[in-house]
Amino acid sequence: MSRERLRVDLLAVPEVSASVLYGLHDIFSSAGRDWPMLMEGRPAAPLFDVHVVAANPRPMQVTNNIQLFPDGGLDGDPALVCVPEVAISPDTPLRGRFREEVDWLRRCHARGAILATACSGAMLLAEAGLLEGHDATTHWLFCDALSSYPGVRVRPRQALVNTDGGRIVMAGGGSSWQDLALYLVARLSSVEEAMHLARLHLIDWHDAGQQPFAALARNRQSEDAIIARCQTWIASHYETQSPVSAMLELSGLTERSFHRRFKQATGMSPMEYVHTLRLEESKQMLEAGDTPVEQIAMEVGYEDASFFGRLFRRRVGLTPAQYRRRFGGLRAMLAAQG
Repeated sequence: MSRERLRVDLLAVPEVSASVLYGLHDIFSSAGRDWPMLMEGRPAAPLFDVHVVAANPRPMQVTNNIQLFPDGGLDGDPALVCVPEVAISPDTPLRGRFREEVDWLRRCHARGAILATACSGAMLLAEAGLLEGHDATTHWLFCDALSSYPGVRVRPRQALVNTDGGRIVMAGGGSSWQDLALYLVARLSSVEEAMHLARLHLIDWHDAGQQPFAALARNRQSEDAIIARCQTWIASHYETQSPVSAMLELSGLTERSFHRRFKQATGMSPMEYVHTLRLEESKQMLEAGDTPVEQIAMEVGYEDASFFGRLFRRRVGLTPAQYRRRFGGLRAMLAAQG
């Protein structure tokens, strides 16, 4: 006797990336079907009944000018809802922009469905008020925007967060939607089925989280002209000893005013900003060659290489040597292809 398939609704909006939405569709549709067919030569039914749904179920153009054809509207009763992403700027106000979708997410949550998001899709859960008092994650570019919602505890280092008693699951940015899909298949079916999918689709778990992939620096220039001048100067002089004192002198402000205005303009203290620039430069150097870590530390402004190593590990999530192994080889391989 065949078991009833669980309904999975994938939410489509014009701002969605088709690769993430249909990537999730492919994984869920493959579960239970492809391993028996490809490995054992026998037909088998998929475990999930997958639908692409939208507030307006007519054909729509999504990001990269791709035409998307939803299967239906927001009127089903899914066991699992996935919000692939919302491809907008982190500074874009969402208030009232996705009213129908947000109301639908609230209804699905009230009915007991599991809500899952990938990348910036977590922003819609925050708009729905469903993340208040809970841990959360999203693409590293959206962490500040997500933190602005009351009571949301953002965990930027984590590629996957399971909260609200398992009712809400969120993945970080980029390809961490694959982690999300594997986790949900393991939970709703079996670990063995998730392993089958990982083998078939060549999926590696993002065990290091998303922090190693994040650009640590906020590159946006401040609208405060004095602080913007300091940002421009430090971008070329981050290795300077006593860099905060040098920026303070350049600003012409009192120390208290300088620190207050710098934090207000950049979201970071002056020293945190310097560390951020130094670490970003060190990441580039680690990727680009085999310069010893101790020399890199000196070149970006740290006389104490052990302090640099501890700071790098805390902020990036990997040691400098681990970062070089992970990303240096990738950069070299890509360069060789050219």
